[in-house]
Amino acid sequence: MVPIIVSVAIVLFVPLIWGIAIYNGLVRGRVRAENGFSQIDVQLKRRCDLIPNLVEAVKGYMSHERQTLEAVIAARNSAVAGLQSLGARPRDAMTIQTVAGASGQLDQLLMSLRVSIEKYPDLKASTNVLGLQEELASTENRIAFSRQAYNDAVMVFNTSIAVFPSNFVAALLGFSELTLFEANATDRVLPEVKF
Repeated sequence: MVPIIVSVAIVLFVPLIWGIAIYNGLVRGRVRAENGFSQIDVQLKRRCDLIPNLVEAVKGYMSHERQTLEAVIAARNSAVAGLQSLGARPRDAMTIQTVAGASGQLDQLLMSLRVSIEKYPDLKASTNVLGLQEELASTENRIAFSRQAYNDAVMVFNTSIAVFPSNFVAALLGFSELTLFEANATDRVLPEVKF
């Protein structure tokens, strides 16, 4: 009688424990990916906060480059709006793509601003501008690292919900793929640098 009870217990509890282990792994993967996206969000907000300071420091020197400065501010405002909409829908694929697009546009305009700064030796030597440029470059590196970390976490999570046998648990419990943070087509175009 005891061997039968032990056999029944093993048959019932092993799949249950297996299912719980897979579920916990999926939850950990999703949380890791969400944390990765939060890190992107933090760095994008940091960049958006630095841009007005950089533009103000540059304005006096570059009054005739007003169009570039206004485009940077407009792109920054678009990125801030995207980040705010992301707070309401953090897992929405369209929102992630919108934020990625706004971020890419801002990347291109900041490159134009850096090229413009290089044209002005007095501005380039200004300690305020140098400090802000250094902060911005550091932030860009952090953004790139955060994007990579997020995409790595999403790749691991998406793989775990696609492979056997965890795909059964994922489908049963409603886990779905997360969206990668990808550059859009315009972000892949090399910026034109003119002097």
